[in-house]
Amino acid sequence: MTSFFIGLGQRINCNIFSYDYSGYGMSTGKPSEKNLYADIDAAWHALRTQYGISPENIILYGQSIGTVPTVDLASRYEVGAVILHSPLMSGMRVAFPATRRSWFFDAFPSIDKVPKVTSPVLVIHGTEDEVIDFSHGMTIYEKCPRAVEPLWVEGAGHNDVEMYSQYLERLKQFVSVELVN
Repeated sequence: MTSFFIGLGQRINCNIFSYDYSGYGMSTGKPSEKNLYADIDAAWHALRTQYGISPENIILYGQSIGTVPTVDLASRYEVGAVILHSPLMSGMRVAFPATRRSWFFDAFPSIDKVPKVTSPVLVIHGTEDEVIDFSHGMTIYEKCPRAVEPLWVEGAGHNDVEMYSQYLERLKQFVSVELVN
């Protein structure tokens, strides 16, 4: 993934700081909802204190399960912008699509947190996503107070959105034009 982020950063003219969640990629530890939040808080702390990056110069980008801690952090801090790639409404809604409300035992309740996000939000989702139904992206988009024009990638699944040319073009437009103006 490192080479992907290096190339992406060059193409959209951004520095990219990425990290693995506990138990994912090269990271040790155990994957859990609690650790997802702790990991993004640690990344946030590093960006703010070690690197001295101001919040308005930070664009949070989460993909799939990574949208959960991204939404959580963005609901607590105002940042330059947020990009949600294949977001999920909640764990219950992925496992049981007929679920229409939040329950106290529901994991990953992004649907309840996204209305608190005050930064501009770009939602990206493939229309043929076989892991997180496209309806999740549409609903998250509708709940964002400052949503910008979304990118619905016709025919894309869960793991191939970035292979479509409109992915890179939309990111460039968002970062280089919409956030600048």
